[in-house]
Amino acid sequence: MSWLQAQPTAAGRPPRQVQEGLWLFAPNRDTQGGSSWWLEPSAADRSGVLIDCPAFNDANLAFLQQQPAGRIVLTGREGHGRLRRFQEALGWPVHVQEQEAYLLPGAQQLIGFAEQTELEPGLRLLWTPGPSPGTAVLLAEQPGILFCGRLLSPLAPGQAGPLRTRRSFHWGRWLRSLDRLRAWLPPGQPHWLASGAGLGALRGEALVPSARALLDQLDLDALATQQPV
Repeated sequence: MSWLQAQPTAAGRPPRQVQEGLWLFAPNRDTQGGSSWWLEPSAADRSGVLIDCPAFNDANLAFLQQQPAGRIVLTGREGHGRLRRFQEALGWPVHVQEQEAYLLPGAQQLIGFAEQTELEPGLRLLWTPGPSPGTAVLLAEQPGILFCGRLLSPLAPGQAGPLRTRRSFHWGRWLRSLDRLRAWLPPGQPHWLASGAGLGALRGEALVPSARALLDQLDLDALATQQPV
């Protein structure tokens, strides 16, 4: 048993199902109250996906250990959390944009990517720098969900947008990433946004609907003058 595995864990509470095949974990203090998601596999011969790390506690670990197979996708440095502890317990590979792989010394089975990659048909990653150098988004074409990490944050019920903070890497690249994202997405996709930020502004909701229309309506010229919050 490693030193990490020997550390005690809190009881915690398990994730809640928000849609068929989709689960939301409780906010994680280790990632500044960020949100993590579990996407069930689309077929029996495929793996489920843990998007960003939830709190490392007994309830979350028990839920994930019940899954037949899985992989971890990190959408940016804010979602790393206690990645090494999860990986030691689960043995799953980790997909991370190559510019942030160095932040995970000692982690095993790191799979880096550059511009974009496809994990399996209909499940694609795109590099979207801005919030951090290695920010990425994950599109699940079925059921039409964009896991956008901190690229888009909830602003109000049914609303989300880029939220510049003093920790943001590069605002200009962030806006260019949003423009590139719109061109990269298939027509009509996505139907929903699943943010990796805190979801309090959604007032109890988990997902942001009408996601494609929301993305298309972003005024990037106006956003260019936004000041850090």
